[in-house]
Amino acid sequence: MDYIHNKTTGLLTIEEIEVYEGNFPEGMSSAQIVDVFASREVKFSEATFRKYVQLGLLPRSRRVGTKGKHKGSRGIYPIGTLRQINEIKRLMALDYTIEEICRQFAFVGGEIEELRRLLGRIVEKLEQSMTSGEVGGLAHMGAGKRIDEAKRSAELLVEQLEGAARLIREQARVARDAM
Repeated sequence: MDYIHNKTTGLLTIEEIEVYEGNFPEGMSSAQIVDVFASREVKFSEATFRKYVQLGLLPRSRRVGTKGKHKGSRGIYPIGTLRQINEIKRLMALDYTIEEICRQFAFVGGEIEELRRLLGRIVEKLEQSMTSGEVGGLAHMGAGKRIDEAKRSAELLVEQLEGAARLIREQARVARDAM
């Protein structure tokens, strides 16, 4: 996504998102995500976050137990949620209404993020199986190479799907602006 960051938009750049993805591979809490945008002076609250989840613009959290006796659990959102919020904010800056964004974005945004997470879990399980010690020698090298290739293919697939969805949204915007 070609994000342009400046003082007026407050959007994250691709590079900034990638840094967060590297620092929080397991995901972030809603408070952490809201803080990212608040630090950039982007108007975005916990209530808005919950509304976007309810509208299907953002994925639901997964519960993660906290260490310690009687600490309970907390909701962790996939790190891709940052990309989705950034895109929603970008579309809103282009004068899309939340209803238009729901129609044009939600139809695949959540599914693409779900696919990213599923492919990540599959790769992780394959890597764990390979390093468990049951696979040795040449089989280990061959499996590692295949997993690396699959990982790159999965990343490319997700990027292509996001690009296609972005083009569809842009074409819809051009058509809307022509009216």
